[in-house]
Amino acid sequence: MNTALIWFIKLILSHLLTDFILQPTSWIKARYSRHFLSLYLYLHVFITALVVWCMLGFQYHWVVIVIFITHLCIDGWKSYQKPTVQYFIIDQVLHFLVIVACWYFTFFNLGSLLAILQPYYENVEVWKIVTGFVFITTPAAIFIGKFTCQWRDKIEFAENLANAGKWIGIAERIIVLIFILYAQYAAIGLLVAAKALIRFNEKDRQEIKTEYLVVGTLLSLAIAVVVGVLIKL
Repeated sequence: MNTALIWFIKLILSHLLTDFILQPTSWIKARYSRHFLSLYLYLHVFITALVVWCMLGFQYHWVVIVIFITHLCIDGWKSYQKPTVQYFIIDQVLHFLVIVACWYFTFFNLGSLLAILQPYYENVEVWKIVTGFVFITTPAAIFIGKFTCQWRDKIEFAENLANAGKWIGIAERIIVLIFILYAQYAAIGLLVAAKALIRFNEKDRQEIKTEYLVVGTLLSLAIAVVVGVLIKL
């Protein structure tokens, strides 16, 4: 199992190195302008395959070939799309799925994978944690949005503020829940203090906006704390 885990980590490291560190912005721009005719696209894919080869060794040459072909297809397809966050996420998810598929077919079959996952599948603690993290994301954001709409509707450009607040709140609740699960309660105080300091330094401090932000923050923190306590009970 350690060999499989190291192998998987090496594949992820290879992707991080080649897709983010060893790929200049000029190569990406060239790919968007020339698509599959861009020499930099093939150079990037070649470097990606080479790094994977160096990380894993020659005995996994079939993985190098798969990474080369799929990376070329995914990056080539992405070059025809708009450079938005959505397509960036889709691109990275596709690369990650290829990595997972290579890892699975190298070390596992369906029976062995089910045997590994079975203890987690029947573990109530795992399901409590998964349910808690799912709840504090979008479901909690919708809940908070319903309770704070009476303040939000009175603020100018409220939609932009609400969208930013949604993602900030999700990140905040995830961090708080992790702190609670690891009993790092002092760190929660530091997080709240840091956020309060940022709010205090804002130049645009309208009373209704301040109320909206305070209520939303308190609800967000309260939900994360309650979920954390319920998981640990």
